[in-house]
Amino acid sequence: MTVLEAFHANHGATFEERGGRRLVRHYGRPERTHQAVRNGVGIIEMAYGVLTITGDDRVEYVDNVVSNRVPGSDGEGCYALLCDPQGRIELDLYIYNAGERLLLFTPPGRAQALAEEWREKVFIQDVGIEVASDDLAVFGVHGPKATEKVASVLNKIGVPDGSLVFDRGTIHDVGVTVIAGDDLTGEDGYEIVCGVDEAETVLDTLVNYGMGAVPFGTRTWETLTLEAGTPLFASELEGRIPNVLGLRNAVDFEKGCFVGQEVISRVENRGEPSKRLVGLRCETVPEAGATVSADGEEVGQVTRAAQSPSLDEPIALALVEYGLESEELAVGNEAVPATVSELPFIEGSGRSARCPID
Repeated sequence: MTVLEAFHANHGATFEERGGRRLVRHYGRPERTHQAVRNGVGIIEMAYGVLTITGDDRVEYVDNVVSNRVPGSDGEGCYALLCDPQGRIELDLYIYNAGERLLLFTPPGRAQALAEEWREKVFIQDVGIEVASDDLAVFGVHGPKATEKVASVLNKIGVPDGSLVFDRGTIHDVGVTVIAGDDLTGEDGYEIVCGVDEAETVLDTLVNYGMGAVPFGTRTWETLTLEAGTPLFASELEGRIPNVLGLRNAVDFEKGCFVGQEVISRVENRGEPSKRLVGLRCETVPEAGATVSADGEEVGQVTRAAQSPSLDEPIALALVEYGLESEELAVGNEAVPATVSELPFIEGSGRSARCPID
């Protein structure tokens, strides 16, 4: 968020733009920062768009359009998808029941358009939809020491236990919501939500007080999640059906109808999506979009790749034909050798809830 640019700049940040948000790309030496998170704990400012949904029919309204069951109790959350009629993912969402309102986290730059679309579809229901992206700040705390880090600065409550559940407390007398996350980096993870006016105080406390923590940016987030086998919205999720990605934590197959449900359920019942998401170990780092071949025939495409700081070798995620048996593949026009690898690449203190399940 731009209101914290001075704080980030004082830590040597390099910035980038995503969805109209100015974010930290890295603070210098991102590979070393990656290892610091893997061995201890790191703090990242998240780039979510935020919606608040109020009114007596708020849970029913959202539940009718998303792929997962919206929790009815305060303090609980879920991960869910918005899909088109063909079952393709249009958005992924985190949905939290905060008592008299639902709090929705969207990919960066998507909250305003979603609010406008939903407002047009509200008729007789008691539902209010507001964009709160500029009112709230969200900080991720990740690493094997994340629980100890949060406990070292949190007042009045213990660290929430579970996945996508939350509690309310204070950090330096600032009211915060502490969410137990879904371990997308392959390590224990939490998110701290506060008002934007208190964001600098909270971030300063997370970085500099209690147990030590290293700040990190989107470049390190990408390598951490890649090693964890976590598909991300922009590179793997958007425009694909969840069955292809093994994204079972986002879909309740026993839930009532939602847009795209018929296609998703049919693929699930058949048990054979057209493609599947796999890990690759490569001789060189391929470009996103590079072709994947077996025995000279194209069988898939790379979605994301990087030099793994933990393994010190190139790794990638790729969508390949379902049922592909060959473990020896080639990537790109130059047919660089690659082998299929089990996901996650790295076993950490947690397991990403998005890591594909066959």
